[in-house]
Amino acid sequence: MAMQTKRATVYLDTELHKALRLKAVETSRSVSELVNYAVREALAEDADDIAAFEERIGEPLIAYDEMVKKLRKNGLI
Repeated sequence: MAMQTKRATVYLDTELHKALRLKAVETSRSVSELVNYAVREALAEDADDIAAFEERIGEPLIAYDEMVKKLRKNGLI
C-alpha cells in the first residue's frame, strides 16, 4: 500500500539544513525521509513518556526539596 503524503513548508537553520542534505546524500535517502523518520521517533518517544506517566498515576507525589533531603539522608548526594 502506498503511503499518502502531505506537503509542508518547514524552515530550518541554515547549518542544520546543510547537515541534513549531507546526511541524505551519504545515506541515499531523501531529506523528506530523514525528516519523517525524525518526527516519527520524536512522537514515539512522547507516546512512551505518556504511557510511563499513566502507569505511575497512582504513585504518591513527592516535592523536589523533600527528595533532595531524602537523598542526602541516605548518603546518595
